[in-house]
Amino acid sequence: MSQTISIDKLITVDGPSGVGKGTICLLLSHQLNWPILDSGALYRLTACAAMSDGTQENDHETLERTAIELDVRFESGDNGLRYFLRNEDVSEKIREEATGNMASKVATVEGVRAALLDKQRSLATDTGLIADGRDMGTVVFPDAPLKIYLTASAEERAERRFKQLKDKGIDVNIRDLVADLTARDERDTNRKVAPLKPAEDAVVIDTTELSVAEVEAQVLELAQQRFS
Repeated sequence: MSQTISIDKLITVDGPSGVGKGTICLLLSHQLNWPILDSGALYRLTACAAMSDGTQENDHETLERTAIELDVRFESGDNGLRYFLRNEDVSEKIREEATGNMASKVATVEGVRAALLDKQRSLATDTGLIADGRDMGTVVFPDAPLKIYLTASAEERAERRFKQLKDKGIDVNIRDLVADLTARDERDTNRKVAPLKPAEDAVVIDTTELSVAEVEAQVLELAQQRFS
């Protein structure tokens, strides 16, 4: 890619699904007043569009075209970002388990990743950026001055997700959640293109036994050391 990428004020936060990246990125955004790039949302939006169109996961040509022509916009509100696909608010739909599973499959398609790469890099500016994803520190912004990789056991992540869904009144089976997360981890870590892994210079934080407040404190200290 030939475009110039501003990296002076850039933090990447990578890790598997359900590890709490979104929570930590929101904290950093509020503390630093930097915008967030939710790269996972782009893949979920692509998956959502593909599912709406009836596109199969093995139809790579159509999936790539869907990513290239992705018609989306983000709107910031009191409760965070709202996501619009083809002028429809799909903020809740893209967080459904079925969409997440499809997004994990869509993300293995090389043409899809190439199509979304420029969209992600174009968001880096002099005003700062917090990039939330799975390959932000390894592929999209390999020269970022601060890279964080969050991890946790599949069982702990499933428990957190179970509580979130229960609070929303959604009936789920925790064993199914563990199985889904394990399968998603397998796809993400073993895909040929941009596999999920920590960057060599990333700070790895295992959140399995940590509270949200404890993770927040560690991440904020890292950010303050690097950008103060």
